[in-house]
Amino acid sequence: MLNIPTPDDIKKKRRELNLTQADLAKLAGVSQPLIARIEAGGVDPRLSTLGKIIRALNEIEGKKAMVSDIMHTPVVSVSRTDSVAKAMELMEKYGFSQLPVLEDGRPVGSVSVDAISRCIIGHESEDIKNKKVEELMEEVFPSIPPTMEAEFASHLLEARGAVLVYDEGKVVGILTKHDLMKLASERWAENEEE
Repeated sequence: MLNIPTPDDIKKKRRELNLTQADLAKLAGVSQPLIARIEAGGVDPRLSTLGKIIRALNEIEGKKAMVSDIMHTPVVSVSRTDSVAKAMELMEKYGFSQLPVLEDGRPVGSVSVDAISRCIIGHESEDIKNKKVEELMEEVFPSIPPTMEAEFASHLLEARGAVLVYDEGKVVGILTKHDLMKLASERWAENEEE
């Protein structure tokens, strides 16, 4: 038996994908008022029109980025007993503003350029570089599974700037605001090609 989506199904799926009626109309090659009338139940679309709408929704759904698709790996990290100099060197080398602090592959904290800067400003002649990371360590980054949609991870990134990707009891990647910007840039490039 053919399972044809109802107007409510179409509206629900469009909203789940964060599409406006105009977005869906453009993707399906139909008018926005037609999408509005279909969702309101005011018109029964032709099967060919319904097919275009369903294909557009399925295509967009297939483009949903998962955390595992955009996470950065391997994870550059320091241990709590590493020197601040080592953390600074790694941040400079890779262009990172923060690093996770890991012990036996498990997160125990984080260290950031901001924390190091605060320490430099707060100490007169003390040699900051020889301090241990644990002396400047901040809280652990939030953790998420690799199967989470990247869109949901973006909310965590607003607060912390980095999120650890945790799978089967170990850190397997890291996601930063830079990774999300890279994804957005790739999507824009794809849309311009179409």
